[in-house]
Amino acid sequence: MKEMYGKSPSLMELVVRKENLLEAAQVVRRNKGAAGVDGMTVFEVEGHIEKYYLPLRQKLLDGTYKPQPVKRVEIPKANGAKRKLGIPCARDRVVQQAIKQIIEPYIDPYFLPQSHGFRPNKGTHTALKQCAKFYEEGYKVVVDCDLKQCFDTLNHDKLMYHLEQFIKDKMILKIIRKFLMSGVTDLSGEFVETHTGAPQGGVLSPLLSNVYLHELDKELEKRGHRFVRYADDFVIYVKSKRAGERVMKSVTRFIEKDLKLIVNDEKSKVGSPTRLKFLNCLMMKVNGTYRFIPTKEAKKKFKRTLKRLTSRKRPGNFITVIKEINQVTRGWIGYFGLGFIKRFISNEIEPWLHHRLRQLILKRWKRPKTKITKLLEYGLDEDSAKRIGFSRKKYWRLSKTPEVHWALTNERLHQWGLVSLSHLGESAYKRY
Repeated sequence: MKEMYGKSPSLMELVVRKENLLEAAQVVRRNKGAAGVDGMTVFEVEGHIEKYYLPLRQKLLDGTYKPQPVKRVEIPKANGAKRKLGIPCARDRVVQQAIKQIIEPYIDPYFLPQSHGFRPNKGTHTALKQCAKFYEEGYKVVVDCDLKQCFDTLNHDKLMYHLEQFIKDKMILKIIRKFLMSGVTDLSGEFVETHTGAPQGGVLSPLLSNVYLHELDKELEKRGHRFVRYADDFVIYVKSKRAGERVMKSVTRFIEKDLKLIVNDEKSKVGSPTRLKFLNCLMMKVNGTYRFIPTKEAKKKFKRTLKRLTSRKRPGNFITVIKEINQVTRGWIGYFGLGFIKRFISNEIEPWLHHRLRQLILKRWKRPKTKITKLLEYGLDEDSAKRIGFSRKKYWRLSKTPEVHWALTNERLHQWGLVSLSHLGESAYKRY
């Protein structure tokens, strides 16, 4: 009715438009993810929004919408520790996504260019490029300041105060505070109140953390520092180690006093970016060009993941195996494609992955008769097919034989859906 008389709709009125909520539901479905405490899956949530749109709309407009507690889960980290994640229920994820779609365009333009995490048209590549630029300009020492459990320790009152500088809509602010204080159902099933933090796993959490840490960005810029921030990871580039140690002390004081966050002294360091990793990368100079390369740990983790996906004991048909491999390789090469990974991909990972797949195929054929039939079908002569079919060699050794290579060529693996890692690497490198 307000819109009929020419009055602009409030931000919450934009949030509750049916097309906005359904678009948010589609995003949540595409992102997949586990069900929350109510058990509703992301594939059911669109139907739920359609069915209950009117009461949901009214509850959001009058501020009576009540989010459910997030479901606490733990995922293992590379160092053996566990990272705590909070999984909101599917409907709450839709509401958060609907709010984000409306408020992010208002907020993001105010963020500084040194902030790269969870922002449109920015990411690890833009962050690492900026780091390389600072290094080339002569700032050879990096201050790596680690924030301890940043997402879990954000001060709610400070966060809401900073958010109010961007968003004036009272209902949106009220609903966001409700999300922050919705509580957690822990691993034992008990409800725990939340007085600080934004759950890792929440749709709005990355945007809210950027709002909070925008204060850090402004302070660092005011001091004239050359810095790069990606979410809660940030580095400051200086010209000497002595200057770096001085900066570390003063920035730590600001973070702990003004932002009420904790700096992890054990992980915070001053040193060379060729030795101190940032976003799982190290600085390297090749042919006069500075770029970042994946750390050894990142490469090992990538290989471990592919090894698990190509295990001879794993379930799922070959199409499923290929689909999962493609998803992992696209993600990893897309992330690290800016660095010098061509040799690692082309000379080490890709040939090894092809052997793993040939081994998996041979194992699934099992019986000698099946092996012989399939090898004949793929162009091998009868004597060679029988030699492989009746061989007592282990599957790994068989996968390296010329006969298996002639039948299960790289081209055939690609025809079956496997994406070429070499082509992915070249495309990623050219893109950046």
